[in-house]
Amino acid sequence: MQKKSWQTRTARLAAGTLAAALALGAFTGCGEKKGEGDKALTKVTVNEVTHSVFYAPQYAAINLGFFEEEGIDIDLSVGQGTDKVMTGVLSGSIDVGFGGPEAAIYIYNEGKENYSQIFAQLTKRDGSFLVGREKDDNFSWSKLKGTTLLPGRKGGVPYMTLGHVLRQNGLIPGTDLTLDDSIQFSAMAGAFTGGNGDYVALFEPTASMLEKEGRGYIVASIGEESGEIPYTAYFASKDFIEKNPDLVQRFTNAVYKGQQWVQSHSAKEVAEAIAPSFADTDVELLTTVVQRYKDIDAWSTDPVMERESFERLQDVMTEAGELKQKADYDNLVNNTFAEAAKANG
Repeated sequence: MQKKSWQTRTARLAAGTLAAALALGAFTGCGEKKGEGDKALTKVTVNEVTHSVFYAPQYAAINLGFFEEEGIDIDLSVGQGTDKVMTGVLSGSIDVGFGGPEAAIYIYNEGKENYSQIFAQLTKRDGSFLVGREKDDNFSWSKLKGTTLLPGRKGGVPYMTLGHVLRQNGLIPGTDLTLDDSIQFSAMAGAFTGGNGDYVALFEPTASMLEKEGRGYIVASIGEESGEIPYTAYFASKDFIEKNPDLVQRFTNAVYKGQQWVQSHSAKEVAEAIAPSFADTDVELLTTVVQRYKDIDAWSTDPVMERESFERLQDVMTEAGELKQKADYDNLVNNTFAEAAKANG
Protein backbone atom coordinates (compact mmCIF):
# COMPACT_ATOMS: atom_id res chain seq x y z
CA MET A 1 0.00 0.00 0.00
CA GLN A 2 2.85 2.40 0.80
CA LYS A 3 4.45 1.83 -2.57
CA LYS A 4 1.16 2.40 -4.36
CA SER A 5 0.61 5.58 -2.37
CA TRP A 6 4.05 6.90 -3.30
CA GLN A 7 3.46 6.13 -6.98
CA THR A 8 0.19 8.06 -6.83
CA ARG A 9 1.93 11.07 -5.31
CA THR A 10 4.69 10.89 -7.93
CA ALA A 11 2.14 10.79 -10.73
CA ARG A 12 0.37 13.83 -9.32
CA LEU A 13 3.66 15.68 -8.94
CA ALA A 14 4.66 14.86 -12.49
CA ALA A 15 1.30 16.05 -13.81
CA GLY A 16 1.49 19.28 -11.83
CA THR A 17 5.05 19.94 -12.94
CA LEU A 18 4.20 19.37 -16.58
CA ALA A 19 1.21 21.69 -16.38
CA ALA A 20 3.31 24.42 -14.80
CA ALA A 21 6.01 23.98 -17.43
CA LEU A 22 3.53 24.32 -20.28
CA ALA A 23 1.92 27.36 -18.72
CA LEU A 24 5.22 29.14 -18.15
CA GLY A 25 6.95 28.08 -21.34
CA ALA A 26 9.65 26.41 -19.28
CA PHE A 27 11.10 22.90 -19.37
CA THR A 28 11.80 20.01 -17.02
CA GLY A 29 9.83 21.58 -14.18
CA CYS A 30 11.61 24.94 -14.21
CA GLY A 31 9.44 28.03 -13.90
CA GLU A 32 9.72 31.62 -12.79
CA LYS A 33 8.37 33.80 -10.00
CA LYS A 34 9.21 37.24 -8.72
CA GLY A 35 11.55 37.72 -5.78
CA GLU A 36 12.57 40.86 -3.93
CA GLY A 37 12.63 43.89 -6.18
CA ASP A 38 10.67 41.96 -8.81
CA LYS A 39 13.75 39.91 -9.59
CA ALA A 40 12.75 36.85 -11.63
CA LEU A 41 13.51 33.59 -9.84
CA THR A 42 13.74 30.24 -11.59
CA LYS A 43 11.86 27.50 -9.79
CA VAL A 44 13.87 24.31 -9.29
CA THR A 45 12.18 21.21 -7.90
CA VAL A 46 14.43 19.28 -5.52
CA ASN A 47 13.59 15.91 -3.98
CA GLU A 48 15.63 15.02 -0.89
CA VAL A 49 16.05 11.46 0.33
CA THR A 50 14.86 12.37 3.85
CA HIS A 51 14.52 15.48 5.99
CA SER A 52 17.43 15.65 8.43
CA VAL A 53 19.71 18.11 10.22
CA PHE A 54 22.42 16.10 8.48
CA TYR A 55 21.72 18.34 5.49
CA ALA A 56 22.16 21.59 7.43
CA PRO A 57 24.22 23.34 4.70
CA GLN A 58 21.28 22.91 2.30
CA TYR A 59 18.73 24.39 4.71
CA ALA A 60 21.11 27.21 5.61
CA ALA A 61 21.47 28.01 1.91
CA ILE A 62 17.68 28.07 1.51
CA ASN A 63 16.82 30.02 4.68
CA LEU A 64 19.66 32.54 4.41
CA GLY A 65 18.69 33.38 0.83
CA PHE A 66 21.75 31.97 -0.94
CA PHE A 67 19.61 30.27 -3.59
CA GLU A 68 17.58 33.42 -4.06
CA GLU A 69 20.81 35.39 -4.50
CA GLU A 70 21.53 33.04 -7.39
CA GLY A 71 18.07 33.67 -8.87
CA ILE A 72 16.62 30.32 -7.76
CA ASP A 73 13.39 29.45 -5.96
CA ILE A 74 13.71 25.98 -4.38
CA ASP A 75 10.63 23.74 -4.31
CA LEU A 76 11.71 21.05 -1.83
CA SER A 77 9.99 17.70 -1.29
CA VAL A 78 10.93 14.47 0.50
CA GLY A 79 11.32 11.18 -1.37
CA GLN A 80 11.89 8.79 1.59
CA GLY A 81 14.53 6.71 -0.19
CA THR A 82 17.19 7.43 -2.80
CA ASP A 83 15.60 4.90 -5.14
CA LYS A 84 12.40 6.95 -5.12
CA VAL A 85 14.36 10.19 -5.60
CA MET A 86 16.11 8.72 -8.63
CA THR A 87 12.80 7.58 -10.09
CA GLY A 88 11.60 11.19 -9.97
CA VAL A 89 14.76 12.46 -11.65
CA LEU A 90 14.60 9.94 -14.49
CA SER A 91 10.87 10.46 -15.04
CA GLY A 92 11.36 14.21 -15.27
CA SER A 93 8.92 14.94 -12.44
CA ILE A 94 11.71 16.63 -10.49
CA ASP A 95 14.76 18.59 -11.63
CA VAL A 96 17.39 17.75 -9.02
CA GLY A 97 17.70 14.70 -6.81
CA PHE A 98 19.45 14.75 -3.46
CA GLY A 99 20.47 11.44 -1.94
CA GLY A 100 23.06 8.70 -1.91
CA PRO A 101 25.37 8.54 -4.98
CA GLU A 102 24.81 4.78 -5.14
CA ALA A 103 21.56 5.33 -7.07
CA ALA A 104 23.43 7.16 -9.84
CA ILE A 105 25.94 4.30 -9.99
CA TYR A 106 23.21 1.68 -10.34
CA ILE A 107 21.50 3.61 -13.14
CA TYR A 108 24.76 4.24 -15.00
CA ASN A 109 25.60 0.54 -14.91
CA GLU A 110 22.22 -0.27 -16.46
CA GLY A 111 23.47 1.43 -19.63
CA LYS A 112 20.78 4.11 -19.82
CA GLU A 113 21.63 6.82 -22.35
CA ASN A 114 20.16 9.64 -20.26
CA TYR A 115 21.71 8.53 -16.98
CA SER A 116 21.99 10.76 -13.95
CA GLN A 117 25.19 12.71 -13.28
CA ILE A 118 26.42 13.76 -9.84
CA PHE A 119 27.35 17.45 -9.83
CA ALA A 120 27.71 18.47 -6.17
CA GLN A 121 28.56 16.64 -2.95
CA LEU A 122 27.17 17.85 0.41
CA THR A 123 28.19 15.34 3.08
CA LYS A 124 31.36 13.30 3.43
CA ARG A 125 30.53 10.60 5.94
CA ASP A 126 27.59 8.62 7.28
CA GLY A 127 25.18 10.81 9.24
CA SER A 128 23.38 8.10 11.16
CA PHE A 129 23.84 7.13 14.79
CA LEU A 130 23.45 3.77 16.46
CA VAL A 131 20.67 3.91 19.04
CA GLY A 132 20.17 1.28 21.75
CA ARG A 133 17.53 0.70 24.40
CA GLU A 134 19.83 1.44 27.33
CA LYS A 135 22.36 4.16 28.00
CA ASP A 136 25.84 2.73 27.43
CA ASP A 137 28.87 4.91 28.11
CA ASN A 138 31.17 1.94 27.51
CA PHE A 139 29.73 0.73 24.23
CA SER A 140 31.78 -1.57 22.03
CA TRP A 141 30.69 -2.98 18.69
CA SER A 142 31.20 -6.51 20.00
CA LYS A 143 28.08 -5.96 22.14
CA LEU A 144 26.01 -6.27 18.95
CA LYS A 145 26.73 -9.98 18.69
CA GLY A 146 23.51 -11.96 18.95
CA THR A 147 21.30 -8.87 18.65
CA THR A 148 18.81 -7.64 16.04
CA LEU A 149 19.54 -4.31 14.37
CA LEU A 150 17.25 -2.17 12.18
CA PRO A 151 19.63 -0.91 9.42
CA GLY A 152 17.44 0.69 6.73
CA ARG A 153 16.92 -0.26 3.09
CA LYS A 154 19.16 -3.00 1.69
CA GLY A 155 21.28 -1.58 -1.13
CA GLY A 156 21.29 1.95 0.25
CA VAL A 157 24.46 3.70 1.43
CA PRO A 158 23.35 3.71 5.11
CA TYR A 159 22.87 -0.07 5.02
CA MET A 160 26.15 -0.69 3.21
CA THR A 161 28.18 1.68 5.40
CA LEU A 162 26.81 0.04 8.52
CA GLY A 163 27.74 -3.37 7.12
CA HIS A 164 31.25 -2.06 6.42
CA VAL A 165 31.57 -0.85 10.03
CA LEU A 166 30.34 -4.17 11.38
CA ARG A 167 32.89 -6.09 9.31
CA GLN A 168 35.64 -3.70 10.40
CA ASN A 169 34.78 -4.69 13.96
CA GLY A 170 34.84 -8.43 13.29
CA LEU A 171 31.08 -8.93 12.99
CA ILE A 172 29.51 -10.79 10.07
CA PRO A 173 26.01 -9.50 9.24
CA GLY A 174 23.51 -12.35 9.14
CA THR A 175 25.82 -14.60 11.15
CA ASP A 176 26.87 -12.71 14.26
CA LEU A 177 23.78 -10.50 14.33
CA THR A 178 20.51 -10.06 12.48
CA LEU A 179 19.92 -7.07 10.20
CA ASP A 180 16.15 -6.62 9.89
CA ASP A 181 15.73 -4.62 6.67
CA SER A 182 12.00 -5.31 6.38
CA ILE A 183 11.06 -1.94 7.87
CA GLN A 184 10.84 1.19 5.70
CA PHE A 185 13.33 3.95 6.45
CA SER A 186 10.63 6.42 7.53
CA ALA A 187 9.11 3.88 9.93
CA MET A 188 12.28 2.69 11.67
CA ALA A 189 12.09 4.96 14.73
CA GLY A 190 8.45 4.05 15.33
CA ALA A 191 9.20 0.36 14.89
CA PHE A 192 12.07 0.55 17.36
CA THR A 193 10.07 2.36 20.04
CA GLY A 194 7.29 -0.14 19.38
CA GLY A 195 9.57 -2.99 20.41
CA ASN A 196 11.28 -4.10 17.17
CA GLY A 197 15.01 -4.77 17.35
CA ASP A 198 17.67 -4.20 19.99
CA TYR A 199 19.39 -1.37 18.09
CA VAL A 200 18.46 0.98 15.25
CA ALA A 201 20.45 3.27 12.94
CA LEU A 202 18.82 6.72 12.90
CA PHE A 203 19.54 10.14 11.46
CA GLU A 204 19.19 13.39 13.35
CA PRO A 205 17.17 14.95 14.81
CA THR A 206 15.24 11.69 15.29
CA ALA A 207 18.04 10.00 17.26
CA SER A 208 18.40 12.89 19.70
CA MET A 209 14.63 13.24 20.04
CA LEU A 210 14.34 9.60 21.16
CA GLU A 211 17.17 10.18 23.62
CA LYS A 212 15.50 13.30 25.01
CA GLU A 213 12.26 11.34 25.46
CA GLY A 214 14.10 8.46 27.17
CA ARG A 215 13.00 5.97 24.51
CA GLY A 216 16.44 5.27 23.07
CA TYR A 217 20.08 6.23 23.60
CA ILE A 218 22.82 7.10 21.13
CA VAL A 219 25.72 4.73 21.70
CA ALA A 220 27.91 5.35 18.62
CA SER A 221 28.38 7.43 15.47
CA ILE A 222 28.41 5.21 12.41
CA GLY A 223 30.04 7.96 10.35
CA GLU A 224 32.85 8.51 12.83
CA GLU A 225 33.58 4.78 12.76
CA SER A 226 33.37 4.35 8.97
CA GLY A 227 35.60 7.26 7.92
CA GLU A 228 35.04 9.54 4.95
CA ILE A 229 32.77 8.47 2.12
CA PRO A 230 30.74 10.55 -0.40
CA TYR A 231 27.46 10.03 1.40
CA THR A 232 24.96 12.52 0.00
CA ALA A 233 25.07 14.46 -3.26
CA TYR A 234 23.00 16.32 -5.84
CA PHE A 235 22.33 14.69 -9.20
CA ALA A 236 20.29 15.38 -12.31
CA SER A 237 19.76 13.73 -15.67
CA LYS A 238 22.40 14.37 -18.32
CA ASP A 239 19.75 16.02 -20.48
CA PHE A 240 18.78 18.46 -17.73
CA ILE A 241 22.40 19.40 -17.07
CA GLU A 242 23.19 19.87 -20.77
CA LYS A 243 20.11 22.04 -21.30
CA ASN A 244 20.55 24.09 -18.12
CA PRO A 245 24.28 24.62 -17.45
CA ASP A 246 23.84 28.17 -16.12
CA LEU A 247 21.06 27.06 -13.77
CA VAL A 248 23.09 24.11 -12.48
CA GLN A 249 26.05 26.44 -11.92
CA ARG A 250 23.96 28.89 -9.92
CA PHE A 251 22.46 26.02 -7.92
CA THR A 252 25.96 24.72 -7.10
CA ASN A 253 27.12 28.21 -6.15
CA ALA A 254 24.33 28.40 -3.56
CA VAL A 255 25.23 24.96 -2.17
CA TYR A 256 28.87 26.05 -1.81
CA LYS A 257 27.81 29.24 0.02
CA GLY A 258 25.80 27.09 2.43
CA GLN A 259 28.74 24.77 3.04
CA GLN A 260 31.11 27.65 3.71
CA TRP A 261 28.65 29.43 6.00
CA VAL A 262 28.06 26.34 8.14
CA GLN A 263 31.80 25.75 8.46
CA SER A 264 32.44 29.29 9.71
CA HIS A 265 29.56 29.60 12.19
CA SER A 266 28.83 28.08 15.59
CA ALA A 267 26.43 25.24 16.21
CA LYS A 268 23.94 27.63 17.78
CA GLU A 269 24.11 30.02 14.82
CA VAL A 270 23.60 27.13 12.40
CA ALA A 271 20.71 25.82 14.49
CA GLU A 272 19.02 29.22 14.41
CA ALA A 273 19.52 29.46 10.63
CA ILE A 274 17.98 26.06 9.90
CA ALA A 275 15.23 26.29 12.54
CA PRO A 276 12.54 27.35 10.00
CA SER A 277 13.10 23.99 8.28
CA PHE A 278 12.47 22.10 11.55
CA ALA A 279 9.42 23.78 13.05
CA ASP A 280 8.75 20.88 15.44
CA THR A 281 12.27 20.85 16.91
CA ASP A 282 13.44 23.42 19.45
CA VAL A 283 16.64 25.38 18.83
CA GLU A 284 18.34 23.87 21.88
CA LEU A 285 17.96 20.35 20.51
CA LEU A 286 18.97 21.52 17.02
CA THR A 287 22.13 23.05 18.51
CA THR A 288 23.00 19.73 20.16
CA VAL A 289 22.48 17.89 16.88
CA VAL A 290 24.48 20.37 14.79
CA GLN A 291 27.37 20.19 17.26
CA ARG A 292 27.24 16.41 17.06
CA TYR A 293 27.65 16.60 13.27
CA LYS A 294 30.39 19.20 13.57
CA ASP A 295 32.23 16.91 16.01
CA ILE A 296 32.37 14.07 13.48
CA ASP A 297 33.22 16.43 10.59
CA ALA A 298 30.15 15.33 8.61
CA TRP A 299 29.93 18.12 6.02
CA SER A 300 32.02 18.68 2.92
CA THR A 301 33.62 22.12 2.79
CA ASP A 302 33.01 22.33 -0.95
CA PRO A 303 30.84 20.49 -3.52
CA VAL A 304 33.65 18.67 -5.35
CA MET A 305 33.43 14.87 -5.30
CA GLU A 306 36.99 13.55 -5.35
CA ARG A 307 37.93 10.44 -7.33
CA GLU A 308 39.47 8.68 -4.32
CA SER A 309 36.33 9.22 -2.26
CA PHE A 310 34.09 7.99 -5.09
CA GLU A 311 36.17 4.83 -5.49
CA ARG A 312 35.98 4.19 -1.74
CA LEU A 313 32.19 4.27 -2.00
CA GLN A 314 32.31 1.72 -4.83
CA ASP A 315 34.61 -0.48 -2.72
CA VAL A 316 32.03 -0.44 0.10
CA MET A 317 29.27 -1.28 -2.38
CA THR A 318 31.33 -4.14 -3.80
CA GLU A 319 32.08 -5.45 -0.32
CA ALA A 320 28.35 -5.44 0.41
CA GLY A 321 27.70 -7.55 -2.68
CA GLU A 322 25.63 -4.79 -4.31
CA LEU A 323 28.03 -3.82 -7.10
CA LYS A 324 29.30 -6.20 -9.77
CA GLN A 325 30.94 -3.60 -11.98
CA LYS A 326 32.39 -0.23 -11.04
CA ALA A 327 31.08 2.90 -12.76
CA ASP A 328 33.35 5.31 -14.62
CA TYR A 329 34.09 8.32 -12.40
CA ASP A 330 34.86 10.62 -15.35
CA ASN A 331 31.45 10.01 -16.93
CA LEU A 332 29.30 9.82 -13.83
CA VAL A 333 30.76 12.64 -11.73
CA ASN A 334 30.59 16.11 -13.29
CA ASN A 335 32.76 18.41 -11.17
CA THR A 336 32.66 21.28 -13.68
CA PHE A 337 30.16 23.31 -11.64
CA ALA A 338 31.67 22.50 -8.24
CA GLU A 339 35.15 23.53 -9.37
CA ALA A 340 33.79 26.79 -10.81
CA ALA A 341 31.89 27.52 -7.59
CA LYS A 342 35.10 27.10 -5.60
CA ALA A 343 37.12 29.24 -8.01
CA ASN A 344 34.60 32.08 -7.94
CA GLY A 345 33.52 31.73 -4.34
